[in-house]
Amino acid sequence: MRLVIQRVKKASVKIEEKITGEIGEGLLIFLGIGESDTKEIAEFYVQKLLKLRIFADEEGKTNCSILQVGGELLVVSQFTLYADCRKGNRPSFTKAKDPKEAEEIYQYFVSLCKKEVKQVATGEFGADMQVSLLNDGPFTVLLGEELIEKKPNGV
Repeated sequence: MRLVIQRVKKASVKIEEKITGEIGEGLLIFLGIGESDTKEIAEFYVQKLLKLRIFADEEGKTNCSILQVGGELLVVSQFTLYADCRKGNRPSFTKAKDPKEAEEIYQYFVSLCKKEVKQVATGEFGADMQVSLLNDGPFTVLLGEELIEKKPNGV
């Protein structure tokens, strides 16, 4: 699983000129699901995401999580996070999970977020989307397989 997490003042996603999801202050998550990802891995990443201390406390230090500041989430599926550009000039996406299975894990990821965060918006899995954001900081964090590989027993 790969996540690009951006702290935002606001963000929205449009499909065919219609806004399908929008948030105020919080996190925009681009979520890529790889061929070996499972619901258990999704659970791990949701917990990591919700506990990331990337919001300022009263002293301006990044000590607060999305839960502590009452922020919102916008989760957008993005299989292109699994682009392999090592050969030639056209990316290969063979490391991305099959779309049907990936959508199931994406929906599960979103459902877990909704259990913890008051406002969770989404794009539409597999759709052509236009994402707008006002980045805060900018503050962008990448989460990927390296977290899982370092754990003694995986997830």
